[in-house]
Amino acid sequence: MHRRVVVTGIGAVSPNGIGREAFWQATRDGVSGVKKISHFDSSGHVVRIAGEVRDFDTEAYVDLKDRQHVSRVVPLARAATAEALQDAGLDPAAMTREELRGIGVLVGSGGGSQEFSEEQYRLWYAGLLKQCSVYVIPSSTIGTLASEISMRFGFRGFSHMVSTGCTSSTDAIGYAVQNIRMGIVDTVIAGGVDAPIAPLIVRGFQLMRIMTSSWNEEPEKASRPFSRDRDGFVLAEGAWFFVLEERQRALDRGARIYGEIAGYGSTCEAFHRVRLEETAEEPARAMSMAMREAGIGPGDVQYLNYHGTSTELNDRIETRAVKIAFGDHASRLPGSALKSLIGHPQGACGAAGIAATLLAMRDGIAPPTINLDDPAPECDLDYVANHSRPLAIEHAVCNCIAFGSKNSAIVLSRGR
Repeated sequence: MHRRVVVTGIGAVSPNGIGREAFWQATRDGVSGVKKISHFDSSGHVVRIAGEVRDFDTEAYVDLKDRQHVSRVVPLARAATAEALQDAGLDPAAMTREELRGIGVLVGSGGGSQEFSEEQYRLWYAGLLKQCSVYVIPSSTIGTLASEISMRFGFRGFSHMVSTGCTSSTDAIGYAVQNIRMGIVDTVIAGGVDAPIAPLIVRGFQLMRIMTSSWNEEPEKASRPFSRDRDGFVLAEGAWFFVLEERQRALDRGARIYGEIAGYGSTCEAFHRVRLEETAEEPARAMSMAMREAGIGPGDVQYLNYHGTSTELNDRIETRAVKIAFGDHASRLPGSALKSLIGHPQGACGAAGIAATLLAMRDGIAPPTINLDDPAPECDLDYVANHSRPLAIEHAVCNCIAFGSKNSAIVLSRGR
């Protein structure tokens, strides 16, 4: 029998709330974190809204001498990690070197420090800097983000990055579970972070015509998964991290357990750089693989956390995939699209959904999909429209879909 993996700590830095409980309260209450862009002057852009983390104390997580040398993702990730560790009752400063060798780090990020590179090059070529940061290359390399967490807290186990687009953090958590099950380590700090709100990145997404520009004057209404009038996603940033532990180890030290990561599935359509295959077979297969690994059937699932980007294609095909994976149970399965509340934090979105689902499981509340007053006819499932709902959750599926035809899903169970 394989070793079971549980979540003992959650940290969140989100557009709709900084800190786990602030994030959850806003999510449960249907409070949007989407506002007009403040990170840069967006007046010349077609899209002028985003899900930004506001009022965040960067100085608490980056030393003064390092502030010009690291990307925004670094303090976001450190803050979420620090909260997860505190929540789990783990203090790296009190650990021995041997104990620190037993803790690995696995981070998912779609763009990593892409915005840092953009800013450094912009300032250099505009003549506003005499020279770029001496760390412009290592700080821009996506693999060093995990190292920034390891160095901050002293973790000496493996320190790895996963970058698979929007499935990045779901895959990072899935791989972390596999490492614990194989006995490589007993504990992994795993999660996702992205901070893509920068001029060139926003412009690039605009060129693909997949972001909404219809709600610049009413930002909170912009992200509209499954709605008839949806016309694109809202770019966002944030970090969500977890302490994952081998279950018996967590029980032995008296840790509080949020839930178990019971199954993981991942597939690729091998179809297109950005479009989904109309059949929806591969996202459905990823969900089915995760349920099979968890040892449950479709009828055992009480809740689904949708990828739900608010694009015409994604929402339609994801709905079709759910019908394939869950069969007759699909019409009875409540689910929510977190992106309606926070926007799309790219590679961190899977971790965000997992955090919301674990807290929904804890409190017995399904959070809402807001801005869903007029569902599209092809989106005809139960998306918990506009208001949260009491719901006892024993098993839940968190679904993710990414550029490059990638699909990943995770099953969460109460797992006491």
